[in-house]
Amino acid sequence: MSTLNKKKILNDPVYGLINIADELIFDIIEHPYFQRLRRIKQLGLSHLVYPSAVHSRFSHAIGTMFLMGETLQHLQQKGHKISSEEILGAKIAILLHDVGHGPFSHALEYSIVRNISHEELSLEFMKSLNKEFNGKLSLAISIFNNDYHRHFLHQLVSSQLDLDRLDYLRRDSFFTGVSEGVIGTQRIIKMFELVNDKIVIEEKGIYSIENFLNSRRIMYWQVYLHKAVLSAEHLLMNILKRANHIANQDKSLFASPAFNFFLEKDLNHKEFMHEGIGLKNFSLLDDFDILSAIKVWAQTSTDIVLKDLSRRLINRNLFHIEFSKTKFSDSLINKKIEKYSNLTNLSKEEASYYIFTDHTSNHLYSNESGSIEIVSKDGTIKDIAKVSEQLSASKLKKPVTKYFLCYPKGF
Repeated sequence: MSTLNKKKILNDPVYGLINIADELIFDIIEHPYFQRLRRIKQLGLSHLVYPSAVHSRFSHAIGTMFLMGETLQHLQQKGHKISSEEILGAKIAILLHDVGHGPFSHALEYSIVRNISHEELSLEFMKSLNKEFNGKLSLAISIFNNDYHRHFLHQLVSSQLDLDRLDYLRRDSFFTGVSEGVIGTQRIIKMFELVNDKIVIEEKGIYSIENFLNSRRIMYWQVYLHKAVLSAEHLLMNILKRANHIANQDKSLFASPAFNFFLEKDLNHKEFMHEGIGLKNFSLLDDFDILSAIKVWAQTSTDIVLKDLSRRLINRNLFHIEFSKTKFSDSLINKKIEKYSNLTNLSKEEASYYIFTDHTSNHLYSNESGSIEIVSKDGTIKDIAKVSEQLSASKLKKPVTKYFLCYPKGF
């Protein structure tokens, strides 16, 4: 490792100056696994709608680490004993919570590596780093897996009200300019209390939590699940689907070595993990691999579908998207595919890349991720759904599902 001064200060547009005071954290940040996150957009293709939404997973991860430090320091000030080793472990756990994200973040979550989530990949990266750093990440891994006996630390990494969500809502609203998503991050952290190894919220912080939940709902429908973003992301998914189809026919495609590795192989979990070959190639993959390939395919591909789909993404010629509260019928989809096939002289299989349906849903509040609990002055602890005057239990927990149909504009 370098013997240079490792105590650095980063200038973050959201929180200001962030101090990197620990040498191990500095070395992790400098590692190629983590530096890769500079080349992965936090919001995938959302910049096609919000031009300034080009911030990276790198800045988000740094932000969550900063919030972890602020939170644990605040809890210490309230009289809770948290060791320096626990603080370091928790900071590393949250710092690396997204290191397993692939190109364009959630947009291609299962398109490049099937049936393996980014959380599973993050864990594999952490295990690899732990070997390289001689076991110094063991506590961080234990916290990440919720195996450590002080479970509140994992709650801060992954839960209904974790530091991941606190950062991405604040950061994403900043870079998109969607002011409705702004939350009082510091206010919420100040309202954290620790009771029976669980993070709870002081009663006077209930309005900040209501605002947090409302802001999250707005950001999902206005940014993360915006109709043009959904259209762009599914166009990108179909481009990779077509490229996989061509590669599986033993036809050559322009791609970087790392990208080509995944185009030519449909790996299951066991195959991906075998001898670390999958992880090694995945660690070399970022947004640039995908975009450079698509740019070339748009110009030189001999497959008319891949060429056209690639051109559409490069030139932001996105599909029209139509929403419905109910599922679109198979007969309607088949009729549209047949009509488009006849109109363009494409086969029905080829036309299906242009006309397709899917659905998206969002929970405002789901107990699957753990509950948000409010502690009153007399020590009584209740779920937010039972004490909020603004948010009823039915409104909080009922998922909102939207079905959508994509097809070329003017069709």
